[in-house]
Amino acid sequence: LALRRGYTELKAGKSAVDAVTAAITVLEDDPHFNAGRGAVFTHDGRNELDTSIMDGRTRKAGAAAGVHRVKNPILLARAIMERSEHVMMVGDGAEVFAAEQGIELVDPSWFRTEKRWQQLQRRLIEKRQGALDNDRSGRRYTGTVGAVALDNHGGLAAGTSTGGMTDKRYGRVGDSPIIGAGTWADDRCAFSGTGWGEFYIRTAAAHEVCARMRYLNEGPAEAGHAVINVDVPALGGDGGAIVMGADGRIGFPFNTEGMFRGWIGEDGVPHIAIYAEDPLPLPSASAP
Repeated sequence: LALRRGYTELKAGKSAVDAVTAAITVLEDDPHFNAGRGAVFTHDGRNELDTSIMDGRTRKAGAAAGVHRVKNPILLARAIMERSEHVMMVGDGAEVFAAEQGIELVDPSWFRTEKRWQQLQRRLIEKRQGALDNDRSGRRYTGTVGAVALDNHGGLAAGTSTGGMTDKRYGRVGDSPIIGAGTWADDRCAFSGTGWGEFYIRTAAAHEVCARMRYLNEGPAEAGHAVINVDVPALGGDGGAIVMGADGRIGFPFNTEGMFRGWIGEDGVPHIAIYAEDPLPLPSASAP
């Protein structure tokens, strides 16, 4: 549904930003993903939502972190990008801005799902039993969502939305709302990442992939592999990403057991995969 929603925007001649926003909104509303409704719980039993979006044509960007009542955080990120002079807003201030812009706010109970609540309870029990390595805590139960798009005018855009890590504390913020770490778009490349955010921040993963495409003339798959499958694991992290070039080529690097991913081209046929061995025919360099 997310692929088709984004495709509908592009088919109507709308921008890559419109397509990314439409696709991520669908995923935020789906409780199966760790974004919007279905976000994981913090140590204190709350949902803290992070998001960002970037327009490759202008390099304008918007991001929000630590919000609790914004129904669709990606809409807030876009509003920050388009209707403010800032790039990032956090917490209560971000929600004040959301209300001023007419973005829907909901009771925090909207984000609660029993599945995510039970995940937190199991994790707290395991911690009490000393069954977890605290240095690696909270990486399970991922499901960050993202989208990249190339429109009919050659414009690229990228967006990312997440609930972060299960059992996170102290106002922890990962890579998803950080431009250059979890999200990046310019005139040649669009990137959205998912994984252990601290390592995406330390490697500036999103920007690094796109820099390799710009300066080393690497394709999305090659550049993505160099950062996601080499640089990030070398520091102890893991995760994946979706990467798109201005020529329509795409890459899906990941170093985990699997990653939900998909693409849709000008023919409107969606393609999806989970594991590395799953067949996923990629578009040619001439695809829009």
